[in-house]
Amino acid sequence: MPRQADPIVETPAGTVRGLRDRSGERYRGLPYAAAPTGAGRFAPPAPHPGWSGVRDGTRPSPTAPQPARDFGRLDMTPYFGPGWVPGGEYLTADIHTPAADDGGRPVMVFVHGGGFVTGSNRAALYDGGAFARDGVVLVTVNYRLGVPGFLDLPGAPPNRGLLDLLAALGWVRDTVAAFGGDPGNVTVFGQSAGATLTGVLLATPRAKGLFRRAIVQSGNGSGAFTPEQARRVSAVAAAALGVEPTAEAFAALPDSRFLAVLPALAGLDLRTGTAGDPLAGLSPFGPVLPVQPADALADGPAAEIDLLIGTNAQEGHLYLAPHGVLESTTQAELLAFATRTLADPQSVLAAHRAALPDATPGELRSAVLGQVLFEAGTTRMARAHARISGGRTHRYSFGYRSTALGGRLGAAHTVELPFVFDLADEPWLHGDADLLGPAPAPAGLAAQVHGAWVAFARTGNPGWAPYDPQRPTAEVLGGETAAGTAEGMPVVPPRT
Repeated sequence: MPRQADPIVETPAGTVRGLRDRSGERYRGLPYAAAPTGAGRFAPPAPHPGWSGVRDGTRPSPTAPQPARDFGRLDMTPYFGPGWVPGGEYLTADIHTPAADDGGRPVMVFVHGGGFVTGSNRAALYDGGAFARDGVVLVTVNYRLGVPGFLDLPGAPPNRGLLDLLAALGWVRDTVAAFGGDPGNVTVFGQSAGATLTGVLLATPRAKGLFRRAIVQSGNGSGAFTPEQARRVSAVAAAALGVEPTAEAFAALPDSRFLAVLPALAGLDLRTGTAGDPLAGLSPFGPVLPVQPADALADGPAAEIDLLIGTNAQEGHLYLAPHGVLESTTQAELLAFATRTLADPQSVLAAHRAALPDATPGELRSAVLGQVLFEAGTTRMARAHARISGGRTHRYSFGYRSTALGGRLGAAHTVELPFVFDLADEPWLHGDADLLGPAPAPAGLAAQVHGAWVAFARTGNPGWAPYDPQRPTAEVLGGETAAGTAEGMPVVPPRT
């Protein structure tokens, strides 16, 4: 029986019961689309039929099928969450709101990362209490991942995970007022894969009218696969599964087979005569587009959207430090990696060495990886957006260095998230194997970063001057920005 204090909300799909906490009200596992099961896994998201009675919104939903991820000595559980929690109805949203009233508050919709193959809104890092405390309605969404979400197959629409996000934003538009939000003031923000997808939304015509602002945290404006690259991945996946590369053939297989085939897709050489691997071999999945998002912003709502965009100062450290590769990389391995990922590796390495004269081969490898995966595409998107939006672009660089792994993790990919969500003092983030390391978080940094995100969602201004491509600068949050970024020295971007 529900407690008398439990909040009850009437939505267009039915009635839902949530929970109250110190920061407001929380509603979990709300479906924004029908469960993607069977052949529906390779179809566009379908409307949810709704429900009768009172739906229990106090418990999280299942999650998208996904493999476990190993980050060596670093505990990334707060980022990835529980992994695959089986169940068909996982196209869901969680809402954390100050109150389900007619408050008309700013709405922020968060898109999780995880390399397009892992992650969910159940991750501890995405707790929305601080946003609700500060007068924002936070919505966190799940979407299809891996083979069902992004493998390009004849007979199936491409980018099904992106179609899920479009459906989720339509659901937010139609539903969030019941939870105290303003559907006319929606900010989409994502990190890593979620940030790259947020950038794709900026270039997507169907996204017009669904949101007003966007925040791209460590994404890649040039991170889309070409159709040729996507066909190469599909062919290898089909061969490994022993089926034809069609939606019909794949629809007959269980999700567990799609996870089992992932090792066969690792390390594919996706370089073509016209394009390098946009994700540097870290994932065989991602958006498939004929034109990179940063070059297609005029096709979508970008010109009318306020954009906050940035990267961390040592992004590549996340992929090297936990496995000891930051220390063990040799000069030969550095050159081999640069050759695989850059059109002119010698020039880029020379520029990085000039900017970082004391860097080890591992640190230079991290710098190249960060440039290819995040910095170059971020610069490309920031410049393109600034050209068409009339002063609506703001850029940041997050520089606080985690003390995890004996201080080696540094200002790595994901380290900004506890500050964005104002969770940096949580004890489960502090320890040598935890994301922020044993040292306490700097006093005031979480309030500064979280406050900037909230201010941007309210007004479009995070508190610093707009980005100007003619005099490019980024607001430095929590330390020094990286030397040798794509704006700070003459580098050669990856082939596109």
